[in-house]
Amino acid sequence: MNKATKVSSDGTHRAVTRAWVPEAPVAFEFNGLAYAVMMATPDDLEDFCTGFALSEGLAASATDISDIAIAEVEAGWIVRAALTGLGISQLTERVRARVAESSCGLCGIENLAAVAKPLPKVARHVALEPGAIFAALTALRPMQVMGNATGAAHAAAHAAADGTISCLREDVGRHNAMDKLIGASARSGQNLGSGFILSTARCSYEIVEKAVRGGATTLVCISLPTSLAVERAAAAGLSLWALARDDSVLLVNDAST
Repeated sequence: MNKATKVSSDGTHRAVTRAWVPEAPVAFEFNGLAYAVMMATPDDLEDFCTGFALSEGLAASATDISDIAIAEVEAGWIVRAALTGLGISQLTERVRARVAESSCGLCGIENLAAVAKPLPKVARHVALEPGAIFAALTALRPMQVMGNATGAAHAAAHAAADGTISCLREDVGRHNAMDKLIGASARSGQNLGSGFILSTARCSYEIVEKAVRGGATTLVCISLPTSLAVERAAAAGLSLWALARDDSVLLVNDAST
């Protein structure tokens, strides 16, 4: 616990103790090549590495990722893993592009093209009952250990069709929490296409894309989605619910059959 001073509007000061959410640089290296550095909570790093590789398109399944090794260094954490399969060509191309980056503007054009790249189609799925969402929300709160302790961590959870939560991961970063959930599910053989993902994150297009690439069919967020998130969900056939509260939820895109 850490000491701080709480200052009230009436001018009074009171000593308090608070827990800070852990945050550190986490570097990913695949096949000996440096790929990315993420600011993250250094927990569940095997899950994080697996989910990150899957959502980046570096791996098609957890079996494409092996020999995960984690090392704490002075500046943060290094996670090293071996990749096989089609992701190797994307890995080497990403590293080549980074070395060749300049101020010519081509990098921005390539990034715009990547955002517009079609997502894989979501599997056929049945409609979600709203009661399952309310049940999952109730179950989620006491399970957010880091979030409850710090008030500064995001959570991503997988729930069955009845709202029972089977897996939850937390992180200071909303994208990281989703990657950790995807990785944990892939490593355990759990199918994210059954039931739904519940995210405490802002419903941006990245959260939608990670859900789709992770194999989910339905995504529920506690905030409103961005316009691009709605467009990407509709194009991929992802059922999207938003503004999830104890007494109401907004059905944004129903792609169920």
